[in-house]
Amino acid sequence: MSQTIKEKVLEETKAAMKAQDKERLMVLRLISSEFKRVEVDERIVLDSTRELAILDKMQKQRRDSIEQYKAANRNELAEKEQFEIDVIQSFKPEALSEAAVKDLVAAAIKESSAASIQDMGKVMAILKPQLQGRADMGQVSAIIKALLSGQP
Repeated sequence: MSQTIKEKVLEETKAAMKAQDKERLMVLRLISSEFKRVEVDERIVLDSTRELAILDKMQKQRRDSIEQYKAANRNELAEKEQFEIDVIQSFKPEALSEAAVKDLVAAAIKESSAASIQDMGKVMAILKPQLQGRADMGQVSAIIKALLSGQP
């Protein structure tokens, strides 16, 4: 049986403690605490899809912070956020290429018989489990809109 993301984070946390890698340890503890917070708040046990969704959300928050820090000319804080993104990314599956995402989107459009942008929700419902953690859902959304509106 393969390890869950939560188990990998715990394992990496122990390794970071032994190596006295304080920056990485801090990020790993943030990830663990977010997993624990969701489990306690919602009274659930996380599955791999939900773990990936949490990691995606954490990355998005950090990307937003980087934009704000760069706008405020706070590059040292932007670099810290980028380091956190890199650590979070290490627990996610390899990202799909744009061509692979377009192929999956086209297949989902065909499967859902989507004909216009009003059918976008049907397409997203099919794609979300397949692409969670493997593609930026904002970019996926843009690809869907382009294909449904007849653009290449």
